[in-house]
Amino acid sequence: MDKLRLIVMENMKEFGESVNEHLKEIMGTSNNLIIPIEEIRFNNGEGKIVLKESVRKKDIYILTDILNHSITYKMYDYYNHKSPDDHYVDITRVLCAIRNQAESVSLIMPFLYESRQHKRDGRESLDCAVALQEFIHQGVSNIATFDVHDSNVQNAIPSSSFDNFYPTNIILEKFITLEDVKRDNLLAISPDNGALKRTRFYANMLGCELGGHFEKHRDVYRVVDGKNPILEHEYIGKDVKDKDILIVDDMIASGESMLDVARELKKRGANKIYMASAYAMFTKGLEVFDEAYKEDLFTKVFSTNLSYISDKAKEREWLVVADCSEYVAKIIYNYHIGGSVSPILSSTSKVLEDFAKGDD
Repeated sequence: MDKLRLIVMENMKEFGESVNEHLKEIMGTSNNLIIPIEEIRFNNGEGKIVLKESVRKKDIYILTDILNHSITYKMYDYYNHKSPDDHYVDITRVLCAIRNQAESVSLIMPFLYESRQHKRDGRESLDCAVALQEFIHQGVSNIATFDVHDSNVQNAIPSSSFDNFYPTNIILEKFITLEDVKRDNLLAISPDNGALKRTRFYANMLGCELGGHFEKHRDVYRVVDGKNPILEHEYIGKDVKDKDILIVDDMIASGESMLDVARELKKRGANKIYMASAYAMFTKGLEVFDEAYKEDLFTKVFSTNLSYISDKAKEREWLVVADCSEYVAKIIYNYHIGGSVSPILSSTSKVLEDFAKGDD
C-alpha cells in the first residue's frame, strides 16, 4: 500500500479534498489519502490536535491556509476568529502529534506565515525566520510555498528543503482565455519596486512589454496599520495611452494601493486595466473594489484559490479565481516519488507559449 497521506487542516478543507481527488487520479487509486484529524478548542481558548489514524512510516503532507479568517471557535462567552497565529500554532500541534513517527513530513503552506515580516529593521521581531526554524526543529523535511513575498527568507534554514512555486501559468491561462487581449497592445506594470521582478516574469511569459513601475512616496513620520502611509504614486515607464494594462503583485491586502495605481494609469489614458495576484485578501472589504469597478477603474481581478476567498467575493463579476488544486497535487506527487521539482518551477504551458508567439 502506498505511503502517501495528506493531513488537511480545517482552514484548507475544500481545497485539500480537491487535491486528494487529483492525487487519487494520478496514482490510480480509489483509496482516500486524507488522514482525519480533530481540531479541539477548550472554552478558555486553549486547544489540541488529535490524529485519528496512525502516521507510522507514512509520507505525510500537511496542507494549511494561514489566511483563512472564516473559522471561529467558542472562547468564554463569545466566538473568536482564528488568526494566522492560531493557524501557526495548530501546525505545531500537528507536528507534535506526529511525534517523529512518520517517514517524512512535508508542509504545503501556500501563503508563508509572517512572510511580510521577513527582514529585521531595528528592534523588531523576525517572525517568518523563527517559524521556519521551528518547523524544521519539529521534523518537517520539505516546505513548499507559493509566490513568497521574498524568497531570501529561506536563508533562515539554509540546510533544509524550501521550494517557492509560482501559480503564474494558471492565472495567465485564465486571463488570456477569458479576455480578448492582444499581446502587442498589452503592458505589464509593477505597482512598486518590490514587484518589479515578478512583473517582468509575467511579461516574459505573455511575450508582452514590461511597461514600467510606480515609486511609492511614503510618509516616514507616521505609522498607520503597521506601515508608513503612501503619500503619492509616481509612474516611471512607457506611455500607457490606449494600452491594456496588467498590474502584477504577490498579494492584494486592502487593495487601496492597487486601485491608486489603476487610477493613475487611467489619468494617463490607459484602456482596460487588469490586476493579477496569487492572493486576494480584501482585508478592508469588497466595497472599495465594487465602487472602483463601477467607476471603470479596472476590468477584472485574477487570483487563485491558494488562500481563502469568501463566497461573497466569488460572486463578484469582476473576480476570476484560478483553481490550483491539480497543480498542488502534482507537486506533492513529485515530492513523493523523489522527482525533480525544477520542471514544475520552470514550466510554461502550451497555451501561454502560443499567446507569447502571437503572429510571429
